[in-house]
Amino acid sequence: MSTILVNCEMAANGTLRPHTAHLLALASQLGDPVAVVAAPAGTTVVAELAAWGAPVVVVAETPAATSHVAAGAVAALAEALNRYEPAAVLASTTADARETIGRLAARTGNPVVLEAIDVTTADGRIRATHSVYGGNYTTESTVGSGVALVTVSSHGLPALPAVEAPTVETLDLDVATSTAAAITAIQPVEASSGRPELTSAKIVVSGGRGLGSAEDFALVSTLADALGAGLGASRAAVDAGYIGQNHQVGQTGVSVSPDLYLAVGISGAIQHRAGMQTAQRIVAINEDADAPIFEIADFGIVGDLFTILPQLNRALAERAGVGATV
Repeated sequence: MSTILVNCEMAANGTLRPHTAHLLALASQLGDPVAVVAAPAGTTVVAELAAWGAPVVVVAETPAATSHVAAGAVAALAEALNRYEPAAVLASTTADARETIGRLAARTGNPVVLEAIDVTTADGRIRATHSVYGGNYTTESTVGSGVALVTVSSHGLPALPAVEAPTVETLDLDVATSTAAAITAIQPVEASSGRPELTSAKIVVSGGRGLGSAEDFALVSTLADALGAGLGASRAAVDAGYIGQNHQVGQTGVSVSPDLYLAVGISGAIQHRAGMQTAQRIVAINEDADAPIFEIADFGIVGDLFTILPQLNRALAERAGVGATV
């Protein structure tokens, strides 16, 4: 089978981003996965990757992993490309991953395939599936030559079984950083709740401009917490100041592909649909029966969200045995 490299991103706190598990599972369906990560010395990422089923881990221990934007990851992947001659490199759709893949393409001359919602093989070639025009069409693409450098949305593939003793290769790289953008400071932002990260959440609840105010957006926050869901928002809700930009789902925000996506008070502009249309199940709540969101929804509720959400939150609270709080 062909080798598939997986770009493993590290968060600012030194742990791997959760979507890495999905990428490894997807890579295993295409060939033999090889996890590639740039990390500072003394990292624990090998144990994390083993828990997510990585049979082979390539680690480039370099200060550039945390001191310069993408420089360490690009150097590690470029070296792994030379050593393993893979059929493809898989990466997420985060800003960091897109930066890394773009630079890797420029350095190695390999083709880039962006924003795939699925990746398969056909006739021995990598084939990427894309959702375009707000989910109205699905397209497929392949590369004529070279190694396909693919960014792919995370979705509900189960993690691989843990590997007790993965094969580990440590790269000793001299990473050139003279022209790379330096990271001068990192300011951690404390999470305001225990909600899962949007890109890895199995359930996402998003609110739109239909909520009317930041105060009423709390109805969506309460529903998300009751379901153990990630909290999202449309661009209109973010622009109106209801919630921070880090919650924005869509073409100019993050792309999500959860098992369940609840869209509350969201009309369904094409920019928003581009970031959530690959969810396994979509439920929409909107008082406008002609809202575009209903075109892609599996289930729709036409009605006043200020009547529906309090009832739903109350029912969930009672089912949880904590009593109604709204």
